[in-house]
Amino acid sequence: MEAGTPEKQTYRDEAVIRKAFYRSLGFILVLALVGAVLWYLSREHVEPELIEEAVVSGPVIDTAAPTHSPPSVTFTDITEAAGIDFVHVNGSQGEKLIPEAIGSGVAFLDYDNDADQDLLLVNSTWWSERPQQPAPTLALYRNDGHGRFSNVTEATGLAITSYGMGVAVGDYDADGWTDVYITTLGENFLLRNNAGMFVDVTATAQVAGLESDWSTAATFLDYDNDHDLDLFVGNYVLWSREIDLEIDFQLTGLGRAIGAPNHFIGTNNRLYRNEGNGLFSDVSHAAGIIVNDPVSGLPQGKGLAVAPVDYDRDGWIDLFVANDTVRNFLFHNLGDGRFEEIGALEGIAFDRNGKATGAMGIDAAYFRNTSDLGIGIGNFANEMSSLFVTADGQAPFADEAILEGFGPASRLALTFGLFFFDYDLDGRLDLYQANGHLESEINIVQPSQSYAQPAQLFWNCGDDCRNRFIHVTETGDLAMPLVGRAAAYADIDADGDLDIVVTQSGRRAKLFRNDQQSGNHWLRLAFEDGHGAAVIGARVELTAGGITQRRLVMPTRSYLSQVELPVTFGLGASTQVDKLTITWPDGQVQEIPVDAVDRVITVSQRQ
Repeated sequence: MEAGTPEKQTYRDEAVIRKAFYRSLGFILVLALVGAVLWYLSREHVEPELIEEAVVSGPVIDTAAPTHSPPSVTFTDITEAAGIDFVHVNGSQGEKLIPEAIGSGVAFLDYDNDADQDLLLVNSTWWSERPQQPAPTLALYRNDGHGRFSNVTEATGLAITSYGMGVAVGDYDADGWTDVYITTLGENFLLRNNAGMFVDVTATAQVAGLESDWSTAATFLDYDNDHDLDLFVGNYVLWSREIDLEIDFQLTGLGRAIGAPNHFIGTNNRLYRNEGNGLFSDVSHAAGIIVNDPVSGLPQGKGLAVAPVDYDRDGWIDLFVANDTVRNFLFHNLGDGRFEEIGALEGIAFDRNGKATGAMGIDAAYFRNTSDLGIGIGNFANEMSSLFVTADGQAPFADEAILEGFGPASRLALTFGLFFFDYDLDGRLDLYQANGHLESEINIVQPSQSYAQPAQLFWNCGDDCRNRFIHVTETGDLAMPLVGRAAAYADIDADGDLDIVVTQSGRRAKLFRNDQQSGNHWLRLAFEDGHGAAVIGARVELTAGGITQRRLVMPTRSYLSQVELPVTFGLGASTQVDKLTITWPDGQVQEIPVDAVDRVITVSQRQ
């Protein structure tokens, strides 16, 4: 392009225009800046209005609260010395079927009416016969009153072989002898206690269930207040060996593994009404305990544990059911023979994050010595245990496991058995958890996990502590790693404190003697209905030292287990009981005088 051409002239004109535009723009910006400065200097200075923001805070932890150390306690493994040689058989032969990991139950009961606590252990069996070996059976051990046991299984008619699961105890025929119900993978057993000899009356009583059932938790209770014991049976999942192998559950690094319950269809529980003549009627549908999904029509429950307790104190016992990987149930007793399932409404269906947990063991207790009821639930590994608590004695429940201190310490453990008890007799209910994984090689793929796990004992420090439940790290033999499953307590040696039994999956049961030396006082109460029959369902309130403790006479606690029927109250330093009140299952209220402590009192209902 040459100089003086039209194209060159056009380029020069555009350059002049651009220069003029930029000069004008700069002049405008200068004027705007000067104007802004003059406006700022001339305006009236006004302080900005402060807006008070809402302060949203989490739970307040009182850092000024005193810290306390749990009292020294030693639990001693006396299994061999006490004569307990029970070994659980789960039938494992390398296929890794889910029933092999569940374990089996245990019960303390006074089967021979000699006022000490005997021990019944439930066994499973092999998947196929082994003629060269004796078949595994239930095991009943008679207590000599000093914590030494002898095997009386054959002599009492209890050499029964089944793929056993759980146990319930209760005098269903009110003849003064405690009867036994055994749940199984298959048909269940009702064993009537005939003066120390057990007779299989399942067929007559019509409480076997179906061969296709997998029954777990069970409890005797008087749900209709007609003065005899009815029977609730919890069922787990729809299972067969073929279904299990077809699902073929796998863990990377391990290959085939124990199947998770969310791969199986749920089941419904059963409720049997005691007709009073040795017969029971299946009233599950009429009573409203059948819970099906409204869309699929399939059963929603996968029950492993049950806690019977009158949570709203209306005189009718309710049922809390711990379900594995699906929502927990609360069957509210309407008082007319029917229940309504309101677990979600009352806040116990899901954890604090709104999720269903791998719920196993369960217990209910007034652990604060107030009107607040707590429901403790042991959950799967990496799910902290739950502690649902009422507010001022009223539902709904809120999960306060973290606030009460034991939640974080329970997170890694896979918890089965769980119960409240006063191990140091200070008048406050402590908390025990039996732990153990499903997979024997879990540590290969999850370094934080192990197959055998130590149990956990949490001391109840009371209201004036930063954390109510404090993990007790020095417990003697109780801290040994176990493949823990069922757990129960009783005073086996008549010294006033509570000892512990724990079952293991495919291993030996363990019996731990409580050797605490706190010097605290205690009172133990046994209950009968005036005709010699033991009582289930009575409510007890004891006041000593200005503190009122509350208990429910109920052996069904923990996981597949039954604790002793007598009720133990720790009294701490108190040497007298100010008031003892019994509310019997029929609503009668009776005040009992207590002349001395550190003893067992048998309380009979006034006729």
